[in-house]
Amino acid sequence: MDTAASSLPEYLRRPSGPRNPGDAWVEGERGKFWGRFGSAGLLVQDPAKGILLQHRATWSDHGGTWGLPGGALHQGEDAITGALREAHEEAAVPPENVRVLFTSVFDVGYWSYTTVAVRVVQSFEPVINDPESIELKWVPAHAVEDRKLHPAFATAWPGLRHQLLDHL
Repeated sequence: MDTAASSLPEYLRRPSGPRNPGDAWVEGERGKFWGRFGSAGLLVQDPAKGILLQHRATWSDHGGTWGLPGGALHQGEDAITGALREAHEEAAVPPENVRVLFTSVFDVGYWSYTTVAVRVVQSFEPVINDPESIELKWVPAHAVEDRKLHPAFATAWPGLRHQLLDHL
């Protein structure tokens, strides 16, 4: 955990508003979702260390839960590029150190979330780079569900884990 970032009072760590046109909520008949142009997250698997999880800041949607680094896509940005960008911004995941395995899309018609699964090809340690994380941690795949997961990630994790096993 980055102690410098975590030692600041939370109101100073929270972003102060939209920084990009994609940073907005969209609402429809199936609910309210973050990311005007959709969202994406990076499921990082290191064969030696496990799955990279982000403990989400308490001010965020479902704050205090564990999930994947990720967030709102920029206008015109594809999901793989967006997931890699967000994971670099939030957890210092070096895009050149991972290889894309597969993508999984949750689509409600007016909004979608893409999970981009990657395997680490050159080891690195994640670093909290912005105020959206309380902690970053490598967790063995069999222990992911032992944490208090973001509800959407909790729902998706069994299928994602199965797909990861298919890519061993």
